[in-house]
Amino acid sequence: MSTLPYERYCAEVPGQLEGLRAVLRGADLSVTVPTCPDWTLDQLVRHVGGAVRTVELHVRTRATAHIPDADVPGFTGPEGDDPAALDAWLADTAAMFAETAGAAGADTPVWSWAGQATAGFWARRMTHEVAIHRADAAIAVGAPYALAPEVGADALDEWLEIVHYVQHVLRAEQARGLVGDGRVLRLRATDTDPGLGADWAVTLGPDGVAWRRAGDAAGDLAGDAAGDVVLRGPMTEVLLAFYRRRGLAEGRVEVDGDRGLLEFWLERASFG
Repeated sequence: MSTLPYERYCAEVPGQLEGLRAVLRGADLSVTVPTCPDWTLDQLVRHVGGAVRTVELHVRTRATAHIPDADVPGFTGPEGDDPAALDAWLADTAAMFAETAGAAGADTPVWSWAGQATAGFWARRMTHEVAIHRADAAIAVGAPYALAPEVGADALDEWLEIVHYVQHVLRAEQARGLVGDGRVLRLRATDTDPGLGADWAVTLGPDGVAWRRAGDAAGDLAGDAAGDVVLRGPMTEVLLAFYRRRGLAEGRVEVDGDRGLLEFWLERASFG
């Protein structure tokens, strides 16, 4: 499936940051984030803002090499623990990104760690970086969380692409273990328009991970077998389960078939 338009990503990043700011209002920033247990909520927020500022600087300067965190102005956020100062820092971060990304084009060359060295890669990556960490924050404070179905589907596509890249290019040991005898893990969103094609078949073969999505040029999945295991539920919840943000036992998704195959994936799929 094609990715979302570049302009959509340029709008999503500040929009997701605004959603994160809304989650933080009145929250205890010292609480531990259950889905990122090494971080407090304050540390999570600074990670997100610092990541967006790093990307903004790379795109604005058309960087041809990685810029260290220490060289990114405002990377760590404001000193002290004033929630208002942290909120203002996030607001400034969103405005900076919107201006810089809007002035660039999707194909503008920019250094990246992946095979796509463009502003478009970074706009997409930051959309989903902020969206997933917004979920972390919402889970930490018990707030509701949802993504637009097309954003959730694109986030799942990107996650599969990242796992494939980590497995085949970076050859990270953990991801290299995602092999098998051709068993199929099926992902199905139950709350989306059929035209979105929110139905994936992920195959673990001897050479690693491969996948197809309903509507891809490779063909429709409607007539395919159900898969060895099926993860089914609302698009947002399928994404969060596949990203290990919600446990399978929480009852927000259904798992039919070989649960061990899904758990095998969840144990090994990572950024490397």
